[in-house]
Amino acid sequence: MTLQNRVTPFGDIVAVPERGTMMGNRGILHDACRRLGRRRWAHKAWICCLTEFRARKRQIMAPGHYTELFFLDEAVALAAGHRPCFECRRAAALAYAASWGGNPRAREMDRVLHAERLDGRRQRLYHCEAAALPDGAFMVREGAAWLIQGPLLLRYTPAGYDIVAQRPTGLVETLTPPATLRALRAGYTPQLHPSVTALFVL
Repeated sequence: MTLQNRVTPFGDIVAVPERGTMMGNRGILHDACRRLGRRRWAHKAWICCLTEFRARKRQIMAPGHYTELFFLDEAVALAAGHRPCFECRRAAALAYAASWGGNPRAREMDRVLHAERLDGRRQRLYHCEAAALPDGAFMVREGAAWLIQGPLLLRYTPAGYDIVAQRPTGLVETLTPPATLRALRAGYTPQLHPSVTALFVL
């Protein structure tokens, strides 16, 4: 059975076969039958984790335990409003915090991100000049999510990135929260899915 625990750059939690390369959580969102209810978050600490850490074994979506969410890669997790985990990805979390300036505590970053990522129950969208978007950010084009990589856009699918297009000009809708955009501009580099490299192999 395909579980509803895959997260898109739009922040939607969907049921697709592809698991992706990163895991995370927003608290307990499922019931005893491993089905999601209406709730899409249980706390403000939305984190992005490794799929394997210290040989720990978990039953996915076990009753009474947090709902394991999966992302194609870290850029998708960041676009959905997550941040690196301070336990399993400590070096990445410290680098992300340092890119904010002032090395904020996790709770402070969570408070800022929570205000930026939601517009009621839906993901908040922002308008930004396409030329100002840093690598690793996501924008919306023709209803799809596109990853910024230099002068190019890479189209997101649950299985990987599949189309390359030229970065547009002018104002565009942006999925990645402003605080994370600033972190990306300051040099934080998210882990990307292997399909990014494959697109540029001749």
